[in-house]
Amino acid sequence: MAEDKVRIRLFKDNGRYKGDLFVSVNGVNYKIRRGVEVEVPRAVAEVLEHSQRQDDLTAARIAAAEDAAGK
Repeated sequence: MAEDKVRIRLFKDNGRYKGDLFVSVNGVNYKIRRGVEVEVPRAVAEVLEHSQRQDDLTAARIAAAEDAAGK
């Protein structure tokens, strides 16, 4: 049975987010181009969503710690 695919588009800029993104899921490697819409297996999209959610939580904790420290 083929895994269903979803279309995603990764953010691209001329700085930190300009290169392709490497993702590995269950031993299968994917190199995803930034700035273009691509089709990936749903599991790859979920890994990227979880990563973004964790980055958001980390940024919120850092901001809260800086606020508590009076910065």
